[in-house]
Order: sequence, then C-alpha cells, then structure tokens
Amino acid sequence: MSLTRREIREKALQSLFQLSANKDLTIEEAMQQALTSAEDLSDEVEIVSVPSYLDLLVTGVVEYQTEIDEKIQSHLENWSMDRLAKTDRVIMRIAIFEMLYVPDVPAKVALNEALEITKLYSDEKSRKFVNGVLANIVNELEEKEAE
Repeated sequence: MSLTRREIREKALQSLFQLSANKDLTIEEAMQQALTSAEDLSDEVEIVSVPSYLDLLVTGVVEYQTEIDEKIQSHLENWSMDRLAKTDRVIMRIAIFEMLYVPDVPAKVALNEALEITKLYSDEKSRKFVNGVLANIVNELEEKEAE
C-alpha cells in the first residue's frame, strides 16, 4: 500500500480521532483501523504495514500533545480547546506537529495541507478558523527564524 503524504495525514486524522474517542485503543490499533477498510474490519484481518510517516505523525502528536495544545490555546481568542470541534482540533495538532518537529515539511506546506484536509472533513467556517489559528502560528515561527 503506497500512500501520498496527504493520504497519510488523513489516516493520521482518523487514527488520532479514534484515540480521542476511545481511550482503551492503542496507537497501533488506531493506525491499523485507519488503514483497514470497513469491509475488512468485519473479517479476520492481517496486520497492515504502517507507513513510517503515519507512525511519526500519530505517535508524535500523542507525545507532544500538551505542548501542541498550549500553542493552539495561545492563539485562540475568546475560545477554549473544549469548544473546538474534535476534527478541527486534530487537524491543527497534526499541522503544528509538522511545523515544530518535522524539519523537511515547511510550515506553509503544513498549513496548506491542513486546510485541504479541513475542506474534506469540516465546513467553510471551520476552514477559516483553522486557517486563522495556523496562519498566526506560521507568522510567529517565521518571526522567530528572522531573529
């Protein structure tokens, strides 16, 4: 199974969303479920090879979630993390993880990818909100690099 980075980001969204909804699920189980089609889930399924980038995103977001959430919270005006739609929160976590911890992904690419995924899984209002938060983080990172 060969997936593009965008497809892997979508699988990361699905995995992280499942993990947020089911605390008993392991990271490996969440990734396996995201990689397995609905028809396959009902049968005995062989273990699917998890792409290394998917593993990096999912384990990285889980590991750095506190720092990532603090970064999101610092850019929310009159909002709290609890008020964010779960999907939007997970999409932003993936993008911020890439911005901060994946050197070969430029921050603007992470932002654009997040917006494309938001178009698929959320509405226009969410896309604008996600864009506003992530664009502010990109600007903040660019200002730090310029210093």
